[in-house]
Amino acid sequence: MYNNKIFRAASHSSNGEVDNTTRFYYHQEGAIVWAEYSGGPVSRGSLIATVKDDGSLDMRYHHVNIDGELMTGKCISVPETLEDGRLRLKETWKWTSGDESSGESVLEEVN
Repeated sequence: MYNNKIFRAASHSSNGEVDNTTRFYYHQEGAIVWAEYSGGPVSRGSLIATVKDDGSLDMRYHHVNIDGELMTGKCISVPETLEDGRLRLKETWKWTSGDESSGESVLEEVN
């Protein structure tokens, strides 16, 4: 479902650190998903997740932002299929570093 998919941030909470230039490169083997991401405010990041029975992802992520800060967090990502067949991921996340605030993001598959 997720292997070899590329996503971009379509929207995010103001306390997030991604923008529409951030790209996420997803991989999947069985129930394990991982991705590398970078662009915009993110110098380099990665995530790892397990796929739940409903297709949602239970995820942990970390990245270094353009200010050189190491940021970490956790996220639940719920997929939906758009009319054109692309995936959209609705994400609810929480920083486990910094101010430990929460937010929401939407990622959309890039063709």
